[in-house]
Formats: sequence, C-alpha cells, structure tokens
Amino acid sequence: MMGKSKELSKDLRNLIVAKNTEGIGYRRISKLLKVPVSTIGAIIRKWKEHGITINLPRPGSPRKISDRGVRTIIGRVLQQPSTTRGELQKDQESAGTVVSKKTISNALNRHGLHARTPHKTPCLKKKHVEARLEFATQHLDKPMTFWEKILWSDETKIELFGCHKTQHVWRKNGTAHHPQNTTPTVKFGGGSIMAWGCFSACGTGRLHFLEGIMTGEKYGDILDQNLLSSARLLKMKRGWIFQQDNDPKHTAKVTLNWLKKKKIKLLEWPSQSPDLNPIENLWKELKIRVHRRDPRNLEDLKAVCVDEWAKITPEQCIRLVSPYRRRLEAVITNKGFCTKYIVLNTYSLCHFTLLHINSFMDINVWISFYVCITWVDADIC
Repeated sequence: MMGKSKELSKDLRNLIVAKNTEGIGYRRISKLLKVPVSTIGAIIRKWKEHGITINLPRPGSPRKISDRGVRTIIGRVLQQPSTTRGELQKDQESAGTVVSKKTISNALNRHGLHARTPHKTPCLKKKHVEARLEFATQHLDKPMTFWEKILWSDETKIELFGCHKTQHVWRKNGTAHHPQNTTPTVKFGGGSIMAWGCFSACGTGRLHFLEGIMTGEKYGDILDQNLLSSARLLKMKRGWIFQQDNDPKHTAKVTLNWLKKKKIKLLEWPSQSPDLNPIENLWKELKIRVHRRDPRNLEDLKAVCVDEWAKITPEQCIRLVSPYRRRLEAVITNKGFCTKYIVLNTYSLCHFTLLHINSFMDINVWISFYVCITWVDADIC
C-alpha cells in the first residue's frame, strides 16, 4: 500500500489553475508540472465550484462530549478551579458519556481553560480585604509627589544557596537527571541572613543585617541606626512619610514611641499587603543579582548583598514607584483581594504561617486565593 502523498503547495495549485485558464489540457499540464491528471482535475473542479485552491476544512469525527456536556464541565471548573479531570470524567460517565481525561483537557483547552500551578498568596480575612480596598480607594487620586515622599521598608531572608528566579534548560527526553540539566540544592538553603532595607523614589537607603531573633527592641535599634541616616542620604524632602507593615515588632509600643519621639509620620498600612509594597519587587531583584554572583559563605553573601544593593539605581527605583496608581487600581478591580503585583519572600510567608497556624483549622479564615499572579509587571531591569 502506498503511503499518503504530500499535499501540493499553494503556488503549484494556483499555477495549475492558471495553465487551465490559458486553455492547456489536463494531460499537458500533468506532463509540464509532473502532477497526476486526477490531482489536476480535482484542483480545477474545486476552483470552479468554490473559487479556491486550498483544502476545505475537514469535518472530522464528531466530538464525544456534547455542547451541553462541555457547558457543564466549564461551569464546574469556573466555580471550582481545583476540580480534577478524574472528577469531571466521573460526571460525564454518570451522564452516560465515557471519555478519556485527554478528551476532557481538549474540551477545556478549546475554551481557553488550561491547567496551571496556583501561586501562593497571603490568607486574607474579611477585615484584611476591606482594609486593602479602603486603602486603595483613599489613595487612588494621590499625586506622584505624595508617593515620592514615602520611604518604603521591609525585612527579607536571603539564602546562601538557592535560586530565586525561574530557570529553564534545553535538554532532550530522558536527560532530566543529567548533572548539567539539574539545579543543585542544599538543605535549609545552606545558611541565610536576615536583612532590613528601605528605599524611595530617589534610590536605596541603608541595608542592615539582623543578628538573632528580631524583637521590638532590636527593631527600634535598627531604625535608630538606619532610618534617619537613610532619609538624609536620599535627601528626602520635608514631611516625608515612613512605610512599614503591621508586623507585631513594628507596632510594638517601644517602636511606636520611638517614631513619635522622632516625629516621624507613618503611612497607615493595610495588613497582608505585600503586593502594595514595591520593596518586595526590589528584594526579588536583589536576590536574583546575588544568585548570579554565587557567594561562597555567609560573610561573602553579606558583602555581595551590600554591593548589589548599592548598584540599584534611582532610575530603577522611580520605575517601581511612579506607576503606583496601577497597584491601587488592581486592588480595586479585584475587590480587595491579592493582585498580580504580589511577591512573597520566604520570610514573610513563614512568619505569617507561624502567626496564624492555629487559624488554619477555621474555614471562616479563608476568603479566597487569587491565583493568576505574576511578578513580571514591575519592570525594574
């Protein structure tokens, strides 16, 4: 049995029609172009009947899932995104249709629904959602000059080993575990450091490394050593505002008394809002840069962090602050829930888990997880 022949190109089909239009017969065209007479006849008949030379759409076999069944599947996954293909398969079987999981996937893919790994977001209570929405609404119309006066701050954990960005390798099938196609890891990151930092639209402030367990007193010492000196370094204008999250150490009485004594104005901040703090994006950029330098020990890690932190330019900082209105609009559009600007660092996620581990058993704590998030929107490179 002869194998399936290759389809003729569009140009060759058009040439066949052109030759026939000139009055040349099928057999002569066949000899000139070395195409079977039957093929030439089929192409010319199609052109006379439909006015085209390309192949008409083939109907194919009928789809096993009816339109109504597809609507049922789509409705369920939109209400419950975590529904598995096996569960959808059983639903179809109970309705009298036996289909494979691949058929289920194809039906969903045709309507723009694809399986994706959900991103991790903070657990938001109702009060968090309301506070975020109120903050976004109240500050939506603030001019750029207002955001230029803010000194953003936060802590983060930086591991000695471990990649802080998505990596890909080009490899052949069956070579996934070849050494050059893998990323080595070390238990617990091989050691880490905790860093406090701040920045404004004018550039980065001082970077401070934390020793031991953070307490309210230690946090007050960090501010005493770094906050005002950073403000002077960045030449913050009169009336500048300090931003910090609502970590218990940040809201401790000793911390608030120090800020009040120094007459430092605080930005009222909604809890569980890393997507509203642009310094999270700056931490991400710092970790990527540090990883490229491949520090060998903790002292080397500190030195590399300081060096790379100093290399972040004011232009990169202003690019994080200037589109701040878009962050607020995203919160309002998403009705107070997490947005695509979120960047969860390891420390904040672990700290949140420790604070709320007992609350995880209460179903009323969970409001929603907004899974369509990325970090790429904040372009600081």
